[in-house]
Amino acid sequence: MKKFGALLCMVTVIFSMAACGKIQAQTSVDQAESPLEEKTPLSDLAEESANADVQSEAMDSTETRAEGMRSGVISDEAENMTESAADTGNGETVPETEMSETAAREADIPNGAEEAVMNMKVQVGDAVFSATLEENEAVASFVERMRESPVRIQMSDYSGFEKVGSLGTSLPVNNSQITTHAGDIVLYNGNQIVIFYGSNSWSYTRLGHVDDLTGWEEALGSGDVTVTFSLE
Repeated sequence: MKKFGALLCMVTVIFSMAACGKIQAQTSVDQAESPLEEKTPLSDLAEESANADVQSEAMDSTETRAEGMRSGVISDEAENMTESAADTGNGETVPETEMSETAAREADIPNGAEEAVMNMKVQVGDAVFSATLEENEAVASFVERMRESPVRIQMSDYSGFEKVGSLGTSLPVNNSQITTHAGDIVLYNGNQIVIFYGSNSWSYTRLGHVDDLTGWEEALGSGDVTVTFSLE
């Protein structure tokens, strides 16, 4: 009985060991097969790479079109601004050449106003004097006459202090009671020019005054003289 019991134990142990070996072998096989099942096929990887390249090319194409559209919009806006700058207040477009000519004219005339003539020449015989002009309507009309041509007047001596001569036309008057002095040039009665080498009190319109009286009285003398007025 003891031998039979020992034999039975040995058989049990052998079967147990065999069963454990089979289980371990099966586990090893399963572990070996598992990585193979998780690996991604090469064909799938190639397909995913191709799809990524297509998506990248599509994004680049979209960005290029968007950049082109932005450039076109900026170009249109710049063109519209240029056209708007050339428009006048009433919506009419001014040619570039006309705008340049207008700008040049404005540059030549400070503050958009024509520069006033401030001086004229007074020639008595061979002597020439410079005179500063007044600012009034009579002077403006006299200047227009001198712009056309120098104004020459035959003048006579009167009372030992002035020379007077007819202008041949009338100028606007702005008379006031004044006391004249040597070198004064005035308008009398609207159509006569009077130049003084002395003094007198009367109602005149001032035209100007000789700046430097050196040789003035000597040039006028005591008789009739021819005096030429012109612009400097």
